[in-house]
Amino acid sequence: MSKNPLTRLLRFLFFAVVVRAVILVALGLTVRHRERLPKDGPAILAGNHNSNLDALAMMSLMPLRLLPKLRPVAAMDYFYSSRLRGWFADQIVGIIPVKRGSGKEGGNPLLLAEQALDRGEILVIFPEGTRGEPETLQAFKKGIGHLAKARSKVPVVPGSYTGSARRRRAAPPCSCRSTSSSASANRSTARSPMMPSSRSSKRP
Repeated sequence: MSKNPLTRLLRFLFFAVVVRAVILVALGLTVRHRERLPKDGPAILAGNHNSNLDALAMMSLMPLRLLPKLRPVAAMDYFYSSRLRGWFADQIVGIIPVKRGSGKEGGNPLLLAEQALDRGEILVIFPEGTRGEPETLQAFKKGIGHLAKARSKVPVVPGSYTGSARRRRAAPPCSCRSTSSSASANRSTARSPMMPSSRSSKRP
């Protein structure tokens, strides 16, 4: 991310005004067990993935004072398909790009993510690797297990979303449930299922 004061101000305004207005007001995000979210980094926030808004939704749960430390991990080929999209993803959203398939070439596709954790940052990651169908959990990719093993003292905090994908089809407001894992148990957490909440989000 840029250290330019103007760019950092634009990022702050984007999340403080635009993202929070859309996620918390327009979509009506509700949160259970917010107190279990990490108070500081390094940490890994892991969630199920149903919508393009999931990363912004998870980042909106954290206090604005932690915004400089929030770094969603995302596919390079999707966000760097154009110069403008790449600039926005890098400078405003603050993604850590991952080149899909680079692990097969003998490299470490999560090297930048590991370095971010070493700097005390908070990663936002989706273990499924791509968007899936609402309320259906896909098999996890290897990335979350790799990070949990490579940085075994970093807590992994899993959370589940319901309704975020259906909202685009005029479904009830989405809800988010967050549960935590301790630093000593994060390896098993990375292999544990993270099922969406079975509690209906419909209102009377």
